[in-house]
Amino acid sequence: MPPLPHPVADPQQKGAGKAAFAMPGTLRKRADFLAAAKGRRQGMPGFLLQARARDDQGGARIGYTCSKKLGNAVLRNRAKRRLRALARDIMPGNAREGWDYVLVGRPEATVSRDFATMLAELAKALDKVHKT
Repeated sequence: MPPLPHPVADPQQKGAGKAAFAMPGTLRKRADFLAAAKGRRQGMPGFLLQARARDDQGGARIGYTCSKKLGNAVLRNRAKRRLRALARDIMPGNAREGWDYVLVGRPEATVSRDFATMLAELAKALDKVHKT
């Protein structure tokens, strides 16, 4: 019996129908998170968005953080997964080149808030951060 094909093994099918935007890179260094914390902020009920324009014109980068105020490791990881999902849906079309963004989870709200509402909030927060 031949092996079953993997659902995305066909390169013609992979990513079909998706937008051709690149996902922003990821912030990994503490200094980058601290620099973003000194930049612009936009608070929303489900999260806090911190943003700053970098000196270089590289691609946009994004970081995620959730403190222990959010709860145990399970809740913090769930909140970060939701923040990553928000960024995956909104950032490719709205993030600007040469900017760093940090999404900070809020206790109780990030895990339990309606996802569609949070999508709209992130788009609104990005608009406000870029207007000032």
